[in-house]
Amino acid sequence: MESETGSTTQVSRLKLYRTSLCLAYQSFGIVYGDLCTSPIYVYKSTFSGSLLPYREDHEIFGVLSLILWTLTIIPLLKYAVFVLGADDNGEGGTFALYSLLCRHSRMGLLNTTNVADEHVSIDKAEEPIPDTRTSLLIKQFFEKYHSSRVVLLLVVLLGTSMVIGDGILSPTMSVLSAVSGLQIKVTHLNENHIVFIACVILVALFALQHYGTHSVGFLFAPILIAWLICISGVGIYNIFRWNPQVLCAVSPYYIYNFFKKARKDGWSSLGGIVLCITGAEAMFADLGHFSQFSVRIGFTAVVYPCLVLAYMGEAAYLSKHRMNLQSSFYMAIPEAVFWPVFIIATLATVVGSQAIISATFSIISQCRALSCFPRVKIIHTSKQIHGQIYIPEINWMLMLLCLSVVIGFRDTDMIGNAYGLAVITVMFVTTCLMFLIIITVWNRSVFLSFLFVLTFGSLELLYFSACLAKVHKGGWFPLLVSVLIVSLMSIWHYGTSKKQSFELENKVSLDSFIALCPGLGITRIPGIGLIYSNVASGIPPMFAHFVASFPAFHQILIFVTLHSVMIPKVPADKRFLVSRVGPPEFCFYRCIVRFGYKDVGESYDFETQLIGKVSEFLKRQAISEELVTIGQSPIPVKDTGTMGYEMTAGAAGRQRRKAVGWKLSRSSNEVQELMEAKESGVTYMIANTHIRANDASSFLKKFVINIIYGFLRRNSRRPAVALGIPHASLVEIGMLYRV
Repeated sequence: MESETGSTTQVSRLKLYRTSLCLAYQSFGIVYGDLCTSPIYVYKSTFSGSLLPYREDHEIFGVLSLILWTLTIIPLLKYAVFVLGADDNGEGGTFALYSLLCRHSRMGLLNTTNVADEHVSIDKAEEPIPDTRTSLLIKQFFEKYHSSRVVLLLVVLLGTSMVIGDGILSPTMSVLSAVSGLQIKVTHLNENHIVFIACVILVALFALQHYGTHSVGFLFAPILIAWLICISGVGIYNIFRWNPQVLCAVSPYYIYNFFKKARKDGWSSLGGIVLCITGAEAMFADLGHFSQFSVRIGFTAVVYPCLVLAYMGEAAYLSKHRMNLQSSFYMAIPEAVFWPVFIIATLATVVGSQAIISATFSIISQCRALSCFPRVKIIHTSKQIHGQIYIPEINWMLMLLCLSVVIGFRDTDMIGNAYGLAVITVMFVTTCLMFLIIITVWNRSVFLSFLFVLTFGSLELLYFSACLAKVHKGGWFPLLVSVLIVSLMSIWHYGTSKKQSFELENKVSLDSFIALCPGLGITRIPGIGLIYSNVASGIPPMFAHFVASFPAFHQILIFVTLHSVMIPKVPADKRFLVSRVGPPEFCFYRCIVRFGYKDVGESYDFETQLIGKVSEFLKRQAISEELVTIGQSPIPVKDTGTMGYEMTAGAAGRQRRKAVGWKLSRSSNEVQELMEAKESGVTYMIANTHIRANDASSFLKKFVINIIYGFLRRNSRRPAVALGIPHASLVEIGMLYRV
């Protein structure tokens, strides 16, 4: 028996290792594109500007030592060891960290606490760790001061906006740097030719986005692996061919000696050295497609050693060819393999660009799900892989911005200054959020939290200060983009929250609605009416307005509320929460549909699923009533009405209330009534709201609501279109909200 158990365990382990290795292989084409192509431009960006005169071995070895230790401390230690462990049920990224904080404390602003969501969490079943004194103090601080939650949200949006900025800068930097290698062999090409070729490649890259990464995904991993083999092979060749002494650069002494000689110029060069870790954030951001173990294997066993060899080899070449500092990467490639390496380099930059563009689409989709971004069209390019999406409006805007950066800057040094600032800002935001995670989620000591921040945050701040000093040399671009995106997100979130607050404050109670109906002569027509609103209790104001103007509605009404929760994906069995509104003879139901920030918001069979869940709810009620009738315990189905009509399923068959002026013949089989009503037709009812600031509002509020938010609403997709509602079955109710 023990031998059988041991053999089963061994088989399961082998299966786990096989799966992890397969995922590690696939991760090369998605996760490491940016990180692996950085050797093309790191030395060029570093030895420019004030560091250009420093060309001795000590300076070159000092830069190499800085690169090696930066790669070791940030991607290897910070991300591979610590940050990957802060996943949100397998998902990574800035929103994943924010989601963890929101669920373990009241730090969030993106969704309100809802009793219906208390059991939605899909956290792994683990023994809860008791709160420490420090964690309680921090949680109480955020609960007490609303401004602290606002600041935290702005920090999260800052990190998100910088990742979107990466989506502009990464393709331009990578493609332009790769194409510039042509000038090594085709000497008559000038800057205009290089810019034109880079623009053609970028246009082709964005034009192919609508096919989806799944169409060419099988090529990504082999290209990146071929690229890693090329740069590591060339690196080994250069180390032994030119200067094996570069192996000594692993000693931190060379860093000390570098700053001793270069001083302020050495500090300024950090803005170029930081480019060696571009793309490291993707190890965490793309975690949802892979696993912690597979990402750690891929980086530590393959990517990290190959990058170390590539940087060492280039430094060895530079130590003997100091005049080639501005084109060292391509000049260091042996003549016999130049063109194959150049072709693979160009393909690798395209793969790296594809990864960050896809990540940008994913982040904007998450922001849209949490009401922090205007409604845009989202196309799912793969039926098998959930996360592969395409957003046409964002794609073409990114393309125009990339072309503008290439044509406007025309210089990889300035683009590198902008790129470095965007990258290090995202990493520092992650460090700040990890500080809160360690204390409030992991409930570790404050000493460990400060040690984490001191170790990684101090290094990132050093790089950040060097990048910030180059604001006038291109660093202003990511700051401008970030300010615009954060402003757009904040205004959209503010306007949407004001709209939802107005609906909650002006909802009509069920008692008032019932009292209103007899005097209107209500007529019930065959069919099902789906009433969409943000109101989770009571009657939405737009439906009361509709009934007052047109006193008729469907035989069966289902009030639908779409609710975003701070988890990546809601399990299918917890997505729909169905309840009855009022006594059974009214045929009023409410369905709260919950989506995570990485869930699909629209579905072609949503109507079928919704009606199926209501049917399932009625069947469970009927069974529960029968059990009560024969004296057995009912099935624990909670049937929650509103405004004085709260009942349990067992009592639903006995409780009746005379509350309306019309009379319905209630069939004994409510499920059959539901199916017959479905055959008669389903109508979708949604509010077409126009939001204006009150006359007494300040000038700033009027400008934000009336001008900016109004402009965004007019130019975003209409709610009905975004929800995929059939146009022929749609009824829109015009509403004016004064907020």
